[in-house]
Amino acid sequence: MSATSEHIVIVGAGAAGLMAARELARAGRTVTILEARERCGGRIHPLPASEFGYPADGGAEFVHGEAPVTRALLREAGLSLQEIEGERWGFDGADIVREDRHDPHQAELHAVVRELNDDLTVADFLRRHFAGDEHARLRHSIERMVEGYDAADPESASTLALREEWMAGGHSPQARIKGGYGGMIDFLAAECRKLGVTFRFGCMVLAIEEEGGAIAVRCVGGDVQGCDRVIITVPLPLLREIGLPSRARAKAAAADDIGFGNVIKILLRFRRPWWRERKEELADMAFLLSDQAIPVWWTQYPNRHPVLTGWFGGPRTAALSRLDPQALIDTGLDSLAIVFGLSREDLARELVIAVATNWAHDPYARGAYSWATPRTREAQTILARADGPVLFSGEALYRGADMGTVEAALASGQQTAGIILRE
Repeated sequence: MSATSEHIVIVGAGAAGLMAARELARAGRTVTILEARERCGGRIHPLPASEFGYPADGGAEFVHGEAPVTRALLREAGLSLQEIEGERWGFDGADIVREDRHDPHQAELHAVVRELNDDLTVADFLRRHFAGDEHARLRHSIERMVEGYDAADPESASTLALREEWMAGGHSPQARIKGGYGGMIDFLAAECRKLGVTFRFGCMVLAIEEEGGAIAVRCVGGDVQGCDRVIITVPLPLLREIGLPSRARAKAAAADDIGFGNVIKILLRFRRPWWRERKEELADMAFLLSDQAIPVWWTQYPNRHPVLTGWFGGPRTAALSRLDPQALIDTGLDSLAIVFGLSREDLARELVIAVATNWAHDPYARGAYSWATPRTREAQTILARADGPVLFSGEALYRGADMGTVEAALASGQQTAGIILRE
């Protein structure tokens, strides 16, 4: 069999799967994508512009850091970025004040983490180096970032993996794609189709079987796809639910050493941007942080859409696991009501439309994105090995600074395709 006649099945039409498919199809490989959903994008979930007044993102929304693969792809697609502007505000229990992001112990943190050679969990790091009462604010700030931003558990998260994020003080550049991530996914999917990639939606993979050098991918409902190789790009929790050949199953076990976090995301569209009327200085508000049930909110600043997005990430989201979408929306309204000194009923009267997603409840995601434990780098090395017909790819395998992001997924898909094409 010549290399270009090789048939490769990709499980998952998210960013990693689409990127790998495009690279392989460009090189003349026959590619089929099997996707359990009825759409592309995975944890990128565009919402109709008719609902929110702009193409809102129910899943991934921001472009984090330098993101060279993402930015190159956007240039190809003719899409542009809007850098995040505006101020961070916080609710101190009594008033809404501009966030003071300077901690007097910041330089001390940087000095200690810079000298760190042996990895340990964030919780152990804080207990060892910053246990005193004088460091209470620093500990709270770090734990809030690890849980909320990284969706990680401080008791398990790697300090070395987060070092770069801490050295930037949480100030690494962030942007949004004008028109949302949906435009990028549409571009990639269209590219794949032009190159002859076959898409099969509503195809949930049950097992991958290997017999005599032949590969069969079995879907729920009895569909079977024969191929020469498989690239699995599903979120980590779903790996445990796919039957695998023995060699691939042994590799997949390494995924237990990679963390996987959850996020609850709530989008609320109001009749008008009442928060700017409530407090004139909030005209430039980008983010609002508090210790309420839904602790983080952001606007679309500098765009003036009357939309607030609520965010709750990390292990504490389990406390809200029994709430359905309407109950999550109510919880979000309660949080805003407390912060702004309003009644939930007043806020509800201003509401035009609301969408809430607990990503742990999504059957094809079971959570939001991955994060590193002290054993993750070794696990990624094992999972990335191309030592058989079943390969793994996705944001969880990315070894750069922004693991868990769309950039990580795109780069991993590109790298996995490159491994095959270099053989």
